[in-house]
Amino acid sequence: MKRWITWEDLIDVYVKLHQRGIRFLLSKLTFNSTKKSISAFDASLGGTSNWWEIPLIKERWNRMITGDSQIDFKSYFINKYLSGAQSPLRVLSLGSGYCQHELVLASCPLFREIVCLDINQGNLDEAAAQAKEKGLHNLSFCCKSIEQYDFASERFDMVMFNNSLHHFRDVRTLLGKKIKQCLKPEGMLLINEYVGATRFQFSRMQIQAINKAIRLIDKPYRRRYKTSLYKKRYYGTGWLRVFLADPSEAVDSANIMPAVHEYYHTIEEKPFGGNILAFALKDIAFHFATPDRRSRELLESLFQFEDDYLKEHRSDFVFGLYRLKTHET
Repeated sequence: MKRWITWEDLIDVYVKLHQRGIRFLLSKLTFNSTKKSISAFDASLGGTSNWWEIPLIKERWNRMITGDSQIDFKSYFINKYLSGAQSPLRVLSLGSGYCQHELVLASCPLFREIVCLDINQGNLDEAAAQAKEKGLHNLSFCCKSIEQYDFASERFDMVMFNNSLHHFRDVRTLLGKKIKQCLKPEGMLLINEYVGATRFQFSRMQIQAINKAIRLIDKPYRRRYKTSLYKKRYYGTGWLRVFLADPSEAVDSANIMPAVHEYYHTIEEKPFGGNILAFALKDIAFHFATPDRRSRELLESLFQFEDDYLKEHRSDFVFGLYRLKTHET
């Protein structure tokens, strides 16, 4: 059952006004869906406090994906799967954003070319400037939507999505037709993705669990970024606010894993949670960016709480490496 609008949405508008300013809110008053999506990732429109910025969160992801808190998924993938590569790979990254991951991969000689596709020219220009500064010549940048991109005329060894696949509509067609067109017969698909409920329409049980987690956090650590408000509970996100803020946000996310498994063989798949932490720490993550003893203790208790939840529930975030199925397989 959809929740069209909730108290959470009203709180979020107030908080965003303080965090990102009136210009950010006004950027949503357009009928142009692409412009709304671009503004969601425009750093010039003010900052927020996001859970993925917490160093201990990143270490947790690394540990869950690679087994080592100091090794991220990129190094893990290169060392485990590309050490015996016969020739450098050609890679397509869809929804590459600022290309922070692509810039790292491009420094490895195992990548002949990485094509970065995104709808935000500003992000691509910034990435191109960084590539030039680093002396990287194996990155190319393309400002197009997937509807404009000619998948049929290209051939890649790998297609990757890093927190971008959940922004694409009709993932079954994207993964089962468009990506299949441009992948070589033994081509790989790499995802590092949110694969949870579409439009964040979480179950009542998940919302209750998030609220239990919030109650584990001491009050001083629950003050929302750039406000005097304290986070008391999570009411669930309204479908309408998600659509108005960014029409592409989690638009078909619940269908990602079924589509992946339908068209691709699993090489490796690692869930890394997020069911609880993402919304329990929304707007209050800045308290944990440089953790003191108490904030570290609180994070550890939250990690344990989410681990217990994941014993009985599917992870909302997944790292996965897959190989294209052929007619013979």
